[in-house]
Amino acid sequence: MTRPGSPRARSRSELRRQRRPDSHRCWDHLLLAPLWPLHDANLGTLLRTCDAVGACLAVPREAWIQRALEKGNTLRRRSCVHRVSEPLRWLDAQRRAGSRLVAVELADEAVRLGDLAAARQRTVVLLGHERDGVPPEALALVDEVVEIPMIGTGLSLNVAVAGSLVAYKLAGML
Repeated sequence: MTRPGSPRARSRSELRRQRRPDSHRCWDHLLLAPLWPLHDANLGTLLRTCDAVGACLAVPREAWIQRALEKGNTLRRRSCVHRVSEPLRWLDAQRRAGSRLVAVELADEAVRLGDLAAARQRTVVLLGHERDGVPPEALALVDEVVEIPMIGTGLSLNVAVAGSLVAYKLAGML
């Protein structure tokens, strides 16, 4: 027996009616860019987050990455993925075209996640290598660095978790 006024979970059909009917071609407003990935499971998780927040995913153009995306796409529909041949050149072109570049990294002058403003312009979220972070050459191109505060003993979060938190914040959903 449920209490009057207690929360009720929405059904799948209710959720489908409230959300967009199909996947997008390209929202092109927010891009998650894990341009130096190590683990394929992270790419599937980030692809799912992109769908949830209305973002696109930018990945390097490598054969194993395509297989990882196909394996990790639990939505079973086409998602918005940009293939990048030369990450540094691509980032420079994004910046010159007016995109805001935000790196998720532990760095001097980094803004805390809670203080990060929602994206008001095309924004590229740069996610580094799972072990080595964002390369210094790429950090030199960014407009802003965001860090996720931690209390525990680990140095950082998994790249898919960190990227997802930042994507929700930039999408204005947190």
